[in-house]
Amino acid sequence: MRGFYRTAVLVIIAVGAPLLLVAIVRTEPREPLQMAGYREDVTMEEATFAAGCFWGVEEAFRHMEGVVDTEVGYTGGDFENPTYEDVCSGKTGHVEAVRVLFNPSKVSYEELLTVFWDCHNPTTPNRQGPDVGTQYRSAIFCHTPEQKEAAEESKRRLDQSGRYAAPIITRIVPASEFWRAEEYHQHYLEKSGIPTCHL
Repeated sequence: MRGFYRTAVLVIIAVGAPLLLVAIVRTEPREPLQMAGYREDVTMEEATFAAGCFWGVEEAFRHMEGVVDTEVGYTGGDFENPTYEDVCSGKTGHVEAVRVLFNPSKVSYEELLTVFWDCHNPTTPNRQGPDVGTQYRSAIFCHTPEQKEAAEESKRRLDQSGRYAAPIITRIVPASEFWRAEEYHQHYLEKSGIPTCHL
């Protein structure tokens, strides 16, 4: 049976004789966040990446060992509660992004950065493949100073590796308000039976 019964005992002293009232109150327990691999004794961390169309980017992270959950949404703009149509207009300043909840004892932030660099071309401003617009710009949204340091070092190493002829234009900025995208965008490729995106 879900929930539990809690007995509250109230004692009211009246003139002449005490009156004992017993109230049975049914309350529902607050459920912890339930996700695959969730453990209350492990502190999870967040990471947020923008690397073009969020459908394929989410899929790149979703099946990594140590990734507990992912969601797609909009961030980096100055418009509250944007819709997909708002963001596609290019007027909100948001990017399509993926927020990753991960277990740092199983996967490191540096490993997530490797997947981020590998799943898109970080040298093309406001474009990934056929997708063009400011909402497709490359960005890393850092939740901690340690993430910022790791992201900048990772970008520096990649820039110096000679992998790309053009410079990397990925922006590394503090994490800001993240607006969860419409439900049909969540896990879109899996729900649609599409094995891959253009990534």
